[in-house]
Amino acid sequence: MNKSRMIGFALAGAGAALFSTKAIFIKLAYMDQVNPALMLALRNLVALPFFVGIGIYTVMQMRRAGKPLPSAKLTMQALMTGFIGYYISSLLDFEGLTYITAQLERLVLFTYPIFVMILGAMFFQSRITRYGVLAAAITYGGLMVVFLSALPEGGNNVMIGTALVLGCAITFALYQLLAKSFITVMGATMFTSIALSGSAVACIAHYVVVSRSFDFSSSPRFFWLAAGTALFATVFPSFLVNAGLSRISAQSSSMIATISPLITISLAVWILGEHFTIADAIGSAMVIAGVMFYALTEKKA
Repeated sequence: MNKSRMIGFALAGAGAALFSTKAIFIKLAYMDQVNPALMLALRNLVALPFFVGIGIYTVMQMRRAGKPLPSAKLTMQALMTGFIGYYISSLLDFEGLTYITAQLERLVLFTYPIFVMILGAMFFQSRITRYGVLAAAITYGGLMVVFLSALPEGGNNVMIGTALVLGCAITFALYQLLAKSFITVMGATMFTSIALSGSAVACIAHYVVVSRSFDFSSSPRFFWLAAGTALFATVFPSFLVNAGLSRISAQSSSMIATISPLITISLAVWILGEHFTIADAIGSAMVIAGVMFYALTEKKA
């Protein structure tokens, strides 16, 4: 394995680990105040200066190197990609976490590589292999085990929350498919800055519209948890994962991301006091095994 790929694996792994803390920050904040729109807005108010600052620095570096800047058309396409992956997807995710546990949220969201396969076949001339179908069956079989285990206690909340996070997984899969081509052309840092700056503005505007107010006040604890989500579960992992994607394939990145639900489950049990049953263990193992099997077979192919 060459040095660039090793760096890519390390970057993707670090990003996946940090991304896995997002649900923990959100669930802790919801103990104070259940307001997904405000949480999302505060997260992006903190994150936006970093995205803009890094974008400006990247532009300066490109000018010094005599490299052409992205065209207006390419910039708009990157903004729309970010709108799908980090506005619509995040909104569905934050809303979903008001209904379900951090563990179930992470497992549902973790199925996005299967949607990468399905959407890739539908819109990007990819093909679905028999191994991909088998991986999907294992993954969603495991997810069904966890879902049915949570259903008696959660009822309609589990159904609503799972549907919302499933929508998040679908839109994030679409983002992954679109992002790869832009990262190749624009570079990981420039694309991330543009895509996430646009989505951050959209998230802030969403709160202003739904609340009909510019009042972003909250308890200090709620704000700092939102800030933690911004820095440790958004800014840093976004750049790490996209930098990893510039060196390795999307399938390899998906394979490395198998550490994410394990970290989330451990933190949810330790910090949030969530229960972890035998059914949860079996279902989680099946979900992780299914995604890992898909990533390995796609990489081999």
